[in-house]
Amino acid sequence: MSVIRKVVMFNRISIDGFFAGPNGEIDWFIVDPELDKALHEMGQPDTDLPGTVLLGRVTYQLFESFWPKVAADPEAPEEARATAEELNRMTKVVFSKTLKEVSWQNTRLVKGNVTEEVSRLKQEKGSDILIFGSGTIVQQLTSEGLIDEYLLAVTPVVLGAGKPLFKGVKKLNFKLLETKNFKSGNVLLHYETEKRTPSSPAKRND
Repeated sequence: MSVIRKVVMFNRISIDGFFAGPNGEIDWFIVDPELDKALHEMGQPDTDLPGTVLLGRVTYQLFESFWPKVAADPEAPEEARATAEELNRMTKVVFSKTLKEVSWQNTRLVKGNVTEEVSRLKQEKGSDILIFGSGTIVQQLTSEGLIDEYLLAVTPVVLGAGKPLFKGVKKLNFKLLETKNFKSGNVLLHYETEKRTPSSPAKRND
């Protein structure tokens, strides 16, 4: 029986559920080396690092302008540089209908249907698939049940307005796998999606 690759989402969110400010601001993020280290430790030690990253246009352009520079900077923090080097090596799949080309190494551009492409990727051999930021893609994949695990770094701030991570997504139950809290005030929540069983009748309390 073939093994289906997991899709694992990571996002930083505010206490009130926004992953970015109204204009995409992320200046409210708390830089946290302890959190970066924990994310590495929550990987799978007996398997390869996740080999594929899914990105939307905005997140891709932010990452492409930042992480390659970190990888080349000997003065960058150790955990940040390790993350940058991993991202350089990973296959990056960018979903955009407006980008003409992508220049970051190991990156390919997909202009077609997001859910169809991710469904196909899940069937391929390989290690886990990651998705960072990319709220619209997260919403589409969540609605289609294509994300298996969610890593949410909750930042101790209320934005009051912004871009909600789960806008338009129907009710979904999670199983808590792990929590970690940090001196910065960040809290890392690791959830697994509860499998839906549409063929099972709903329980009644008669």
